[in-house]
Amino acid sequence: MSEHLLGIDTGGTFTDFAYLHNGHLITHKRLSTPDAPEQAIFEGLGALGLDTLCAAGQLTIIHGTTVATNAALEGRGAKTAYVCNQGLGDLLSIGRQNRADLYRLTPTKRTLTIDQSAIFELPVRRNAKGDLITILDPEAINVLAAALANDPPDALAINLLFSFIDDTEEQVLKARFESQYFVSVSSDVLPEMGEYERGVATYLNAALGPIIARYLDQLQSKIAPSRLTVMQSSGLTLAAEQAAGQAVRLLLSGPAGGLIAARTLLASEQLMTFDMGGTSTDVSLIHHDLAISKNMHLTGLPIAIPAIDIQTIGAGGGSIAEIDAGGLLKVGPRSAGAQPGPACYNLGGKAATVTDANVVLGRLPANQPLADNLWLDAEKAHAAVAELATSLNLSPIETAQGIVTLANETMAETLRFISIQKGYDPKAFTLCCFGGAGGLHLCELAEQLGMHQTLVPADAGIFSALGMLAATPGRELTRSVNLRAKDCDPQDIRDRLDDLVQAARTALAAEGIHDTTVHPVFELRYQGQTQTLSVPYLFDLQAAFTDFEVQHQNRYGHQLNTGLELVALRARVAGIPRLKTAIISKPSTEGPVQAPQTTPNTTPQQAWQNLIPDQAYTGPMIVTAEHTCVWVKPGWTLVKLAAGHLQLNRERDSSIEE
Repeated sequence: MSEHLLGIDTGGTFTDFAYLHNGHLITHKRLSTPDAPEQAIFEGLGALGLDTLCAAGQLTIIHGTTVATNAALEGRGAKTAYVCNQGLGDLLSIGRQNRADLYRLTPTKRTLTIDQSAIFELPVRRNAKGDLITILDPEAINVLAAALANDPPDALAINLLFSFIDDTEEQVLKARFESQYFVSVSSDVLPEMGEYERGVATYLNAALGPIIARYLDQLQSKIAPSRLTVMQSSGLTLAAEQAAGQAVRLLLSGPAGGLIAARTLLASEQLMTFDMGGTSTDVSLIHHDLAISKNMHLTGLPIAIPAIDIQTIGAGGGSIAEIDAGGLLKVGPRSAGAQPGPACYNLGGKAATVTDANVVLGRLPANQPLADNLWLDAEKAHAAVAELATSLNLSPIETAQGIVTLANETMAETLRFISIQKGYDPKAFTLCCFGGAGGLHLCELAEQLGMHQTLVPADAGIFSALGMLAATPGRELTRSVNLRAKDCDPQDIRDRLDDLVQAARTALAAEGIHDTTVHPVFELRYQGQTQTLSVPYLFDLQAAFTDFEVQHQNRYGHQLNTGLELVALRARVAGIPRLKTAIISKPSTEGPVQAPQTTPNTTPQQAWQNLIPDQAYTGPMIVTAEHTCVWVKPGWTLVKLAAGHLQLNRERDSSIEE
């Protein structure tokens, strides 16, 4: 029986669907339901006519979710108790001494704030070699059990010093309490040095786990006996029943899908990408392959879990434009979201947003529907922008242009960060956009970065959902090593890697996955440094060390004479990709509709599907598609490629040196 695959990406404003069967793709987009995200999914399943397949157990759903992200951002985690060594109860509230703004006179620092009554210190200690100094007395465990029973939490986060060397005490505590609470132990979540980062990851995993469990249980019960798998921040998927125990690994679940699609479905290996949806924009860089980083941050908190290197900013189509205390225009990070949405959605929103500004500028036509057959109301957009314009003493057009310019600059700044600040020249890359709003900002962003070639993938509006189909099941596991390079023994390293690989394969076998590929990685640094660089390990120690020095030179412009240190091993163990057939057609899920009367737009407008392949079109023009819209600026040329993607090229002015 041929496989039915459904990719679902839940965003803050829209929920996207990509259904693939026998190479035929059907797409669907609808407004998200933030208070109950599963509701939009259930409605989408009905709209696509997939309820019968679900009931027959013939559907596999790969889901990118923002449930963990939103819960973490809004502090809506489960009631969690934190268990640590005696004397370290303040660890998570103190954090590190790092300052994000070196010259700010009143610096602020984001740390986890935990009520003192929810922190429990145990008289147990291992030293830096893993030797037991103070044993864990059974009576101390009984005292802890009684204290927890007085005010029972939903979850328990256990973080003991040097548990990444020997986790005996953590596992004893887990066995004692896992029948009563959702238990998260640091030696399972992040078995690496760095007690603060390990503690943050463990606490968030515990706080988010029960929420993820409830959400996925609701979904699974609805689609049973069909299968539900979830995208991880690393770009690998895992079975829904295992996801709750790995909740902290889902913080970039949705954005990872777009990067997987870009790497898998597009020919270029030199891409700078931005995924602009209704609520936020996710920015990343692909240099031959996806960059997996352990330097993710969420509202200032370090999340040292392996994840695709993605920077998320509060600049989306629904980002609200307002006047700050100094009387200046600002855009975002507040968003109108799905409810009430931008003013032009006519769902109750009054504030001007980036989407409203694009309507006023004539770049987003109101003569085609958005998700859920939602028609744009141009008059509402003009009214919202005009009200802001009056306060600024500007015309509505000037105000709309200012809104778009500020949103573009926010995105351009982040694109510079992931390229120039890491030693990459943007001109050597193709700027690729996806998400429903990306095409409206593509040309201007490229110009700000001095780039001349851009790409809009076919199905850009639901590209992250499409990436779910291209994702592979797998695990990304790490272990601390902390050895000087000269002390590394090849067989010892191989044995440690084998342990990681075996653990990953055991987890995958529980999902019925047995064919795997393995990609080992070293986390290396010069002795005395804090940060590491990731280097592929092809079972040649010296080659890996040399690769690190080259990377360091390219990134920082110099090398050091100090020795190298192998901080950690990482193993990426992946199964076989689900997407085994080419996408050969894309029938629409939307029936024919009659467009309402709108003010004619003087800019030429062309439907994506009507563009002739390999024929050049010059801007200005607007290209409309089912789930997105592309604004082609004057001075730009557009060509529809054979694969259906749009390639935009900027005319070069030889008189201007960039």
